[in-house]
Amino acid sequence: MKFDLENPLTGFDGDEENGAVSALFAGESDHMPSFFSFKSTDVRFSIRHHSFTLISQAQFSYNIDRVTAYLAFNYIDRFLSKQVVLENKQWIVRILVIASLSLAAKMRSINLSISHIINPISDSMKKQFEQRTEGLIFDLQSVHRMESLILATLNWRLRSITPFAFLQFFNSLFELSESSASQSLEDRASDIIFNSHYEIKLLKYKPSVLAASAFLCAAHELIPEQVSFFLDAINSKCEHIYKEQLLNCWSVMREITTDEVTSSSLTPNSVLDQEHTSSQSED
Repeated sequence: MKFDLENPLTGFDGDEENGAVSALFAGESDHMPSFFSFKSTDVRFSIRHHSFTLISQAQFSYNIDRVTAYLAFNYIDRFLSKQVVLENKQWIVRILVIASLSLAAKMRSINLSISHIINPISDSMKKQFEQRTEGLIFDLQSVHRMESLILATLNWRLRSITPFAFLQFFNSLFELSESSASQSLEDRASDIIFNSHYEIKLLKYKPSVLAASAFLCAAHELIPEQVSFFLDAINSKCEHIYKEQLLNCWSVMREITTDEVTSSSLTPNSVLDQEHTSSQSED
């Protein structure tokens, strides 16, 4: 049976499913970056910001699905939290992003032509960085070397457990009578997970806590009268989730989802504007 990174519980039933759920909770910490590695004054903090910008642009330009983009960003966060990076250079950020996207696509068996995005990630990014990247060309060999470094740093653990892996489980706890409402809730939770993944405050929470918080945010938007029921269901039926952590994470996530300014900053054009402003400041 093929392992599905987005829906790892598919195909299990009865005791097998219970074992699979327990395995997810037991292994999720192995795929988390170190929150304390990213300080606002550290070069890794800046590289993380630039990486998010480039992945967002690549996703928009090359129609990369969001689970692959999220997985690539997980690799980058984990890589940066374990590697000492001394300089915030555009070539470092670009080859890190390209290699991470390549590895994520391979893990999800998606045909992503890396050769098409090696030089520069998009025409608009080329215009912004053409003076600083002139003569700098990444070949496949360079990307493969970076892939090898990422693999070694992450101990070859690329089958990352992300919040998407827990959506099916938490949705099953709520026992909604209408399947359409259940699907809408899961779809909205998935949106919230992806749209909030740039927020560094969320790095300290486990994927399961992020998934549960996203469901609570989705319920608050779609069926607010059910929020207390969902919260009770999570607390009573899931021994792996600590209530205080869940409430804290939910609070942060609600701020993100209700902030119109933050939401507008996720559009490709505004992301590029932010990156352009940052580049001018560096110059």
